[in-house]
Amino acid sequence: MGIATDIIILVLVSFVFGLLMQRLHQPLILGYILAGVVVGPHTGGVTISETHNIELLAEIGVALLLFALGLEFSLKDLQPVRRIALIGTPIQMLACIGLGLAIGRLFGWEWLTALWFGALISLSSTMVLLKTLMNQGWLGTLSSKVMIGMLIVQDLAVVPLMIILPQLGDPATGLGILGLAVVKAALFLSGMFFLGTRLLPYLLKVIARLGSRELFLLAITTIGLGIGYLTYLVGLSFAFGAFIAGMVLSESDYGHQALSDIIPLRDLFSLLFFASVGMMLDPAYLFNNLGLILLLVLVVSLGKGLIFASLSWLFNYRNVIPLAVGLGLFQIGEFSFVLARIGVTSGSITTDFYNMFLTTAVVTMVLTPFISSQTARLYSLKKRYFRHEPLESLNFPEEELRGHVVIAGAGRIGSQIATVLQRLGIPFVLAEIDQQRVERAKEIGYPVVYGDSSQEIVLEALRIRQAGLLVVTIPGIVVARAIISHCRTASPELRVVARISDPEFFDVFRELAVYDLVYPEFEAGLEMIRQVLLHLRIPVPEIQHHTETLRQELLDTVIAPGSRYSTLGQMRAAEQQFDLQWVQLTAGNPLAGVSIAEAGLRKTTGVSVVGIIRLGNLETNPPADYRFKRDDLVAIIGSAAARQKFHCLIDPSAENCLRPLEAALPQPSPQTVA
Repeated sequence: MGIATDIIILVLVSFVFGLLMQRLHQPLILGYILAGVVVGPHTGGVTISETHNIELLAEIGVALLLFALGLEFSLKDLQPVRRIALIGTPIQMLACIGLGLAIGRLFGWEWLTALWFGALISLSSTMVLLKTLMNQGWLGTLSSKVMIGMLIVQDLAVVPLMIILPQLGDPATGLGILGLAVVKAALFLSGMFFLGTRLLPYLLKVIARLGSRELFLLAITTIGLGIGYLTYLVGLSFAFGAFIAGMVLSESDYGHQALSDIIPLRDLFSLLFFASVGMMLDPAYLFNNLGLILLLVLVVSLGKGLIFASLSWLFNYRNVIPLAVGLGLFQIGEFSFVLARIGVTSGSITTDFYNMFLTTAVVTMVLTPFISSQTARLYSLKKRYFRHEPLESLNFPEEELRGHVVIAGAGRIGSQIATVLQRLGIPFVLAEIDQQRVERAKEIGYPVVYGDSSQEIVLEALRIRQAGLLVVTIPGIVVARAIISHCRTASPELRVVARISDPEFFDVFRELAVYDLVYPEFEAGLEMIRQVLLHLRIPVPEIQHHTETLRQELLDTVIAPGSRYSTLGQMRAAEQQFDLQWVQLTAGNPLAGVSIAEAGLRKTTGVSVVGIIRLGNLETNPPADYRFKRDDLVAIIGSAAARQKFHCLIDPSAENCLRPLEAALPQPSPQTVA
């Protein structure tokens, strides 16, 4: 069966090793790489015969991953990191090329070989980093955006490197080819952003109207891979074109559906990529040259990590970001393999050098999940032993904080809470580790501390011992648990309100003695139930009964004895039953010309008039002698039955009104103006 048999073997072995890694609580990509080593051409036993074809399929995995990344990102997401991406990345690449030259001269290589080595190590792995960030839950943070922004520019830089390096013997020719490539890239990007932004969303709209899920999946796959192939034809990176296609579609109404549909296909082809990386590794070569390979891995990893961390710091990224960037981008990238093959083909580097570089690159990729996962731990040590480091605190009040609210997380929910507390004049402090959210809070004027709420030095800045309430809006259970544990250590009697992302975590919060929990997905479900039942004309009291029953069934087990949460539930029920409604007095209604006192609405119907809008002016709590006029907008409150009586009063012919009620009203006095 040829390549079909190879794919079946590769998927089965990858599944076994992936399952093993899952049980060991390690990233799945390590299992895929190990599977590639086992079935690769260097280990014997069950061996993949069509290695080159698997590598070609793996390129589709890279393209689909970047296509999905483009669907998740937009140009707005990259705005905060544009300076370090556009200016810092070229500096980083030049610094890495210099590092490679220094390493090459140290090992006695020729200057051309050393220069190629520097260019090869200047690129980091988009594929490995993205999967690592996904597994660790860091995707979407500011540090991840810094890394992704720099990787995008690196991917663009592959094209000039592929042109310039083989032409070093004839620079004039190389510059001419490079100039042509720049023109092609400019034309392609212009076409995508001026034509693609209009044509591609329209195409998806037409496909979606057909109602076929299969055609929609085929359409987005065709767009991602087709545009990637188009960029390949004009001399640009196949994967880069797929990324641009994803970014264009992300601005359309169908971006989210396209992303959800492409994810399974992306993950399957990603498996092939990581397995192909494992197949490149020759364990015998690694064992015979272990000292040299480990030395190169150490020097390259430390050198690149320091370069990335230093650049992040120079571009004013502080706290955990330089550490996260340095530990995330130290590895050698997959596009370096493509560049290295060109070097072998052009005779610029030898086969022995290629094998040495290939083994070094694969080892750095394998180490990435382990090294990157140490970010939080190393950052904690840094905070412990470098307590003199100034912590960024913004908009703090001059007077001493006491009895204030500490809000962990300045995202959408945290910001909404802060807005209400500010309006009520209640003191609060936000804690956030995402620089973009910190800047947003700073612009609004909220007091905010830039740092990890689970760290002691940050808790001191938040005045946690003097705080009256802790609000944890962060959904991740690991982070939330760490924050609550450290805060309770500093202040044992501190009250806590927390966000819960899954009912399975109720026991975790119970162990932490946290009972005031908010489950956003559950609240959204209740609201959708209300809307559905309202459209089905179910009476409001019955709707409220069903929703509150669901709430009690879910939350009764975690409500603390004596908690006021049940009281809030009863108040919500009362709000629904005594809902405020606006009613317009149309022509011919019996209230026209009658005063509120004369109408006796509370006695006859049970409603109270709390507002009237007349000619665009609002009269709140109108007095008893206030007279109704035609076209008035009247605000009433009362029970569902009372509001029904009021509607029957002003429109006796309405459905469910069995008898007219005009007789209950007094006649207008002679001075009444109709």
